[in-house]
Amino acid sequence: MNRLSTSQITASLAVLLLTTGGALMIGAKPLHIILPVLAGLVILIIAAGGNGRAEKPTSAVMEVPDIVAHPDARGLLEGISDPLMLIERGRILSANRAAKRLLGAHIEGEDARIAIRHPAAAERLASLAPMAEPVMIELVGLGTRDQRWQMRIAPVGEPGQVRRLVHLADHSGAHAAEKMRVDFVANASHELRTPLAGILGFIETLADPDLGRDVETRKRFLAIMDGEARRMQRLIDDLISLSRIEAEKYRVPDCAVDLSGLVAEVVGVFRSSHGERGREVEMEIAPDLPAVQGDRAQLSQLLHNLIGNSVKYGRAGTPIRVMLMDGPNGMLRLGVADEGEGIGPDHLPRLTERFYRVDSGRSRAVGGTGLGLAIVKHIVERHRGRLDIASVLGKGTTITILLPRMAVEEKALAARA
Repeated sequence: MNRLSTSQITASLAVLLLTTGGALMIGAKPLHIILPVLAGLVILIIAAGGNGRAEKPTSAVMEVPDIVAHPDARGLLEGISDPLMLIERGRILSANRAAKRLLGAHIEGEDARIAIRHPAAAERLASLAPMAEPVMIELVGLGTRDQRWQMRIAPVGEPGQVRRLVHLADHSGAHAAEKMRVDFVANASHELRTPLAGILGFIETLADPDLGRDVETRKRFLAIMDGEARRMQRLIDDLISLSRIEAEKYRVPDCAVDLSGLVAEVVGVFRSSHGERGREVEMEIAPDLPAVQGDRAQLSQLLHNLIGNSVKYGRAGTPIRVMLMDGPNGMLRLGVADEGEGIGPDHLPRLTERFYRVDSGRSRAVGGTGLGLAIVKHIVERHRGRLDIASVLGKGTTITILLPRMAVEEKALAARA
């Protein structure tokens, strides 16, 4: 039974007294009134006392378990592939495997400033001041010297715990791509600006009434202008070609290409169109080689670039050897070797970069755009092949390419197509 409140008891007593007084006024006998009044008082006392037990008020606030002690806490940290750490008062409580691989397996329990030895992060990691919003910090050199990370520090848990969730995101790839784009635009602009400035200068000279009458001067200037214009055209053609190859880099070629016949065809073009130097191109092709899985036009461009480089930079009077034979792991090995000045070991890793030249003056003099080997590299990557450049100063350079042969089932599908 529920317990009556004070106001309910007062109202009940008032009603009881009023009814008793009314009964006496109308002439009722006292004996007939006393018994009902006593019964009402007994019932009122019982109702006022209830069952003698007061109900305990329920608490509206539930106890929140500690996130570190939660059985799923470790699983949540490991579910993130990026380095993730939980820090309390500047000390690392917990870290996932990615964080341990980056900073060391011993970091749990350490001071966060020792684990992440970076001046930009030290103040934030050690701060005990309350945080309202997450903060972002750019870190350079964490892990390796060139790596770039974005560190996000966010508050978690109760304010008194001073806990922080630290997330590290590797932005090295995005930064490298942006730098490559900026460098590419700057280099392309420079490569186009130089010949364009020369052409404009010669046009102004020829427009002069006095100098324009000199036939020999005009012929010499026009020849230079023609060379500069053609250089710009080659550069634009190479840029367009490179962009097309990159646009298709994720689409594997599916045509069967007779590489033996293609090598013989390209070597024949050089022998007939490059004078004495072209006749120094030698060819060695193993018999009965299978077809490769590739794009014939791109492989032809690859051969023209490689043999063309040897023609330009090889020593006159020395042979240029083009070799095609079986390679390892079911691939074909294509090699182009020349006997020239060679390339220093410091330059070899950068030869396939866009616009990179070992000797800028000589490269421009022979008509190079600085994009030839970059195009070769992207063609090899699209064909899922491998590229290797070996060179010895004073002896020459050999470029070796491995290309996958056409699988039997792929060849059957190509024949039916």
